[in-house]
Amino acid sequence: MTPRDLARDARVVAAMGVRSLHVHPRDQDGRESLDAGTIGAVTSAIRAAAPRTEVGVTTARWVEPDPVARTESIGRWGRLPAHARPDVASVNVHEHGWQRVCAALEAVGIGVELGVWTSGDAVQLKKAGLPKGTVRVVAEVTVTAPDIAVVEARRILKALGSVPAPILLHGEDAGAWPVLEYARRIDLDTRIGFEDTLEGPDGTRRAVSNEELVRHALAR
Repeated sequence: MTPRDLARDARVVAAMGVRSLHVHPRDQDGRESLDAGTIGAVTSAIRAAAPRTEVGVTTARWVEPDPVARTESIGRWGRLPAHARPDVASVNVHEHGWQRVCAALEAVGIGVELGVWTSGDAVQLKKAGLPKGTVRVVAEVTVTAPDIAVVEARRILKALGSVPAPILLHGEDAGAWPVLEYARRIDLDTRIGFEDTLEGPDGTRRAVSNEELVRHALAR
């Protein structure tokens, strides 16, 4: 969770071919934070370790419930030096004020990853249209039962239809590996890491690093 730990994993997985990193920066007390100093410290540490890899952070409501406060924090990110400024930030379509947050990111030159968790989110996004600065749509399957996670993935993708941006598909917990395998089969970008699962694909042991999870993914 520390900048040093994240940079260590970033260096290793970048060497394995990972092109983009999604992290949740935390302050010195271990709390997730949108503070510019915290964002800058984590981003600059990762950038030094993996200079050619995209660095993405979160703008999730659980970090800061007030969308106005979120946009104010993002405005301060724009004053960070280039090496400390994230390339992209995720914005969840189901969260109140998501379009305002997207506009704040676009204003400071940070790309937008649109988080779509359900087919309802996908329909909402289709109606609203992609905001300026969108770099990808992240279809996040929050159904964790492995036997129905892929069914939910298909439902979300069908509701999204054809969108003018790349789609990244991933799952979580027991659904993470089945959805990753499905994304591979249909040739979509995907991801794996401690935010999604702590366990390897056999579900019998805890992974010790993001590196281990990526190695499992590449082996599949």
